[in-house]
Amino acid sequence: MTQDQSSAPIRVILADDQPLIRSGLRVLINDAPDIVVVGEAGTGAEAVELAAELAPDVAVMDIRMPGMDGIEATRRITESSGTTHVVMLTTFDDDEYVYSALRAGASGFLVKDMALDSILDAVRVLASGDALIAPSITRRLIAEFAIRPAPSGAAANRGDKALLDGITEREREVLTLVGRGLSNGEIAEELFISAATAKAHVARLFTKLAARDRVQLVITAYEAGLVSPSR
Repeated sequence: MTQDQSSAPIRVILADDQPLIRSGLRVLINDAPDIVVVGEAGTGAEAVELAAELAPDVAVMDIRMPGMDGIEATRRITESSGTTHVVMLTTFDDDEYVYSALRAGASGFLVKDMALDSILDAVRVLASGDALIAPSITRRLIAEFAIRPAPSGAAANRGDKALLDGITEREREVLTLVGRGLSNGEIAEELFISAATAKAHVARLFTKLAARDRVQLVITAYEAGLVSPSR
């Protein structure tokens, strides 16, 4: 759901070690009627301090910064704040960066050559509490996860029990489909239920699994072994 523009503006902090990049983003964002830049940081450590001080809705984060990098800063911000969502904005479209950022708690991943309107849209999507990863990109992530060694033996069993404790069999089915990159509408078609019911199941999974967004559900589905290399 896009934030209602009549409500309070979305508060954003920018973290990038290049002042020109920050300046360009600030001008772009402040031109939008529903978004405002409330702070800027040139290092990861400064971003963590700003997030703690200002509690922004969204942090737009570069990866490579002097001292603490953007991934570690993202980890610290998401671990200490339940309200600030982090979108990585970088020139490096490298899968390892994507995975590291998502595991650190980022809710989105963009590259700097994207259309400016897309960056604004991403800020709005994250502020609404959703993730930025489109189903097609989610499938790309799963494809990469699928070729990696899966958890095995006792460790896998412990992980499965810990990750999925308390969810119903139907929710387990829904989580599997989320892990395969299906949207709520596609899940509804697959399980012969309404889209509203599918959405309700996904919402309960967010709560039961303490997931920040759909990306975290995808990672949980893989780590629990629900998504296999054969799918």
